[in-house]
Amino acid sequence: MDTKLTLKLNQEIIERAKKYASDNKMSLSRIVEAYLQSLTTDKKNSDFEISPFIKSLATGTKIPINLDYKKEYTDSLWEKYK
Repeated sequence: MDTKLTLKLNQEIIERAKKYASDNKMSLSRIVEAYLQSLTTDKKNSDFEISPFIKSLATGTKIPINLDYKKEYTDSLWEKYK
């Protein structure tokens, strides 16, 4: 049974993912479903290979709820251009 799911994602990622899906003649829904299935099932039994691009979307990094992303970004720029 299929169920509708609404996601909020970065616009640039959505555009790249749509292009990837189109280039590979797949729906974006199928790619997301396959990725989620690969996360939740035994890797040996997967019949769908996840591309490096799709794998790159997930970092596994936990982001603190109280993260001040503007400060973090500013700090990283200061470090980069010292």
